[in-house]
Amino acid sequence: MVQQKLVLLLFSLFLTAFHKHALADQIWSTKQLHILEALWIGSLTDLGVDPSNKFSKDPIAVNLGHRIFFDKRFSGDGKVSCASCHQPLRAFTDGLPLAKGMGQSTRNTPTIIGTAYSPWFFWNGRADSQWSQALQPMEAPSEHGGARTGFAKVIYGDATYRSLYEKLFGVMPDISDKNKFPPKAAPTGAIQTRTAWEAMTTKNQKKVTGIFVNIGKAIASYEGLMIPGPSRFDNYVDSLLSGKIVTDDQILTAEEIAGLKIFIGKGACTQCHNGPLLTNNEFHNIGLPIADISEDEEGRTRGAPIVQESEFNCLGPHSDAKNNDCAELDFIKLRGISLLGSFKTPTLRNLNLTAPYMHNGQFATLNSVLNHYNQAPDAMIGKSDVLPLELTTKELDQLRYFLLSLNSYINVDPRYLLKP
Repeated sequence: MVQQKLVLLLFSLFLTAFHKHALADQIWSTKQLHILEALWIGSLTDLGVDPSNKFSKDPIAVNLGHRIFFDKRFSGDGKVSCASCHQPLRAFTDGLPLAKGMGQSTRNTPTIIGTAYSPWFFWNGRADSQWSQALQPMEAPSEHGGARTGFAKVIYGDATYRSLYEKLFGVMPDISDKNKFPPKAAPTGAIQTRTAWEAMTTKNQKKVTGIFVNIGKAIASYEGLMIPGPSRFDNYVDSLLSGKIVTDDQILTAEEIAGLKIFIGKGACTQCHNGPLLTNNEFHNIGLPIADISEDEEGRTRGAPIVQESEFNCLGPHSDAKNNDCAELDFIKLRGISLLGSFKTPTLRNLNLTAPYMHNGQFATLNSVLNHYNQAPDAMIGKSDVLPLELTTKELDQLRYFLLSLNSYINVDPRYLLKP
């Protein structure tokens, strides 16, 4: 009996010591707590009106953009919509290595969740607003494959669209004359499309382009609603900041917490994946293996001049911004070795839904991504920004467990995730 009590006492002391050790592992320094707070979704400030899009918070623009986003008529073959690649149930991605519209793209579909906060769009940053980004796929042959006169005519010929449009932007110009406004004309695309555009008067070209731009601004108003909700990680930080003692497995597991410590510590992940959206929205060369070195792999080197020269940029004639609203464009870096082979840092939120990974979708699993960073090979083009992490297999697993704790719902009325 005495021996049995002794065993129970020793077991109790072991449990107490184990529990204290588990709690001790969760003691964060003041510096670490500041880092966690900066990553917490509660630190995301309210997004104001986009200076380049004065309609970005307008409910009518949101309604119009919502309808356009899911409408396959805004494509060359009537089979592709924005939602074809940006699928709400996949965190607005498509699950494919490379996006597929009317043709085969060379890029992986990035999520649109939280991107309203970004100063740059596309993997190489060749657009500087959500509305200007929305315009490019619509006329890209491999994506929507349409032409701006055709898109304008969809709005003009649909009573619901036209009513919403005119409430926002004023009376539409009469574009019913097929001779003056051909059904498929644009300054880009197939030669027939460009020839039809060149045959139009400058005045009529401006009318159509104005409608085209407004379509982009409406889509952007809808996309701006897509903000991530709190994940388990955010709930954990919320509890820490509230002064609560959070025990293992109550919100995050011991393995996830260990992974979080690696994330902000020896993993050096916050050098690029920082802020509440876990991206610095900048461009980095991470030494990805490249099967075919081409202009597409030049990254920011190619994207920076494109956005600077675009008529749809923040300083362009279609922007609602004032000159002093366009600091990013004013101070854009256009050349240098740091741009070569550099691509935009993606958010880490909802990683379980956004595979495959990287700008070209070359990594099918999160394990593959982590193994790449752990080895950090030399860049095949440009100069890599990363060094080998040299983490153990256990540490890599812990880091992966933490990253998957970043999954969350989209903080928006569910009706906006469905076709209207």
